[in-house]
Amino acid sequence: MKAVLMTSPGTPEVLQVQQVTDPIIENDREILVSLKAAGVNPIDTKLRTRGTLYPDQMPAILGCDGAGIVKEIGKNVQKFQVGDEVYFCNSGIGLTSGNYAELAVVDERFVAKKPTCLSFVEAAAAPLILITAWESLYDRGNLQPGRKVLIHGGAGGVGHVAIQLAKLQGAEVATTISSEEKADFVKKLGADLTIFKDTNFVETILDWTDGEGVDLAFDTIGGKVFYDTIPAVKVYGDLVTILEPNYSLGNLKIARQRNLRISLELMLTPMMKGLTEAQEDQAKILQQCGRLFEQGKLKISVNKTFALDDAIEAHRMLEGGSMIGKIVLTI
Repeated sequence: MKAVLMTSPGTPEVLQVQQVTDPIIENDREILVSLKAAGVNPIDTKLRTRGTLYPDQMPAILGCDGAGIVKEIGKNVQKFQVGDEVYFCNSGIGLTSGNYAELAVVDERFVAKKPTCLSFVEAAAAPLILITAWESLYDRGNLQPGRKVLIHGGAGGVGHVAIQLAKLQGAEVATTISSEEKADFVKKLGADLTIFKDTNFVETILDWTDGEGVDLAFDTIGGKVFYDTIPAVKVYGDLVTILEPNYSLGNLKIARQRNLRISLELMLTPMMKGLTEAQEDQAKILQQCGRLFEQGKLKISVNKTFALDDAIEAHRMLEGGSMIGKIVLTI
């Protein structure tokens, strides 16, 4: 099969299109998927730059998100048949081959049927960001109806689905954005308040909440933004981040004084730790989101598609930043 191989850590040029051996089913519950599209996520560019989590398993095929058609099934597969259209988040962190390829082998327990209303491109853009936003808001942040939420980077991949999931839960949503185009985009998703990044967002949030702060803040940006957000969260509130806090940029003194609950979200943990039940739970999230897509209550924004041969350009664009929605490789 054709695949994009990461030959060593480095710039996008370390991604090389090559012919490699087709993957084969080795477990009775695995399925072989003929991939039609693969999502491109920030984790891909980070692993390409710094090295994968399994440096002894080089060269590596990146890409956690995939969507395609079941081509072959193991003898004990229960959920899928040949010809089924599926989507999933699996592999791509260096231990096993990812989805920048024509074929992928996946345990059926970690896969969901692709919503019929989504194209393969849209489906491939969805899994990692959906699971991340779902776990952050619903599991870590315990979001309840009527609460007020601040979502940083609302026009981005995770941010734009987080806005929709928060609104589906009956929350009021404020979000930070960087342009009028993004402001229009997030308003169409249901955002109640848009805050430009050159504005003092803490003051804006305190005005919006009568001086209390939001019940839940969701940080998709990291760095200094994480620490700057603390005063914008109400006493006994929640702050969830998907980035590792940089302890040289601030401290948690105010967070402690406000008795905040701080949660770290990494949806890759079940895959990294081999937690089968947790990976099954994530597939169930995709199933639930699939129903929301079919009901017209959830949508995915794809900014641009690239052919598999153009993975280098896809990585360059993602690293350029300031994007609306997602980038996807078509296969």
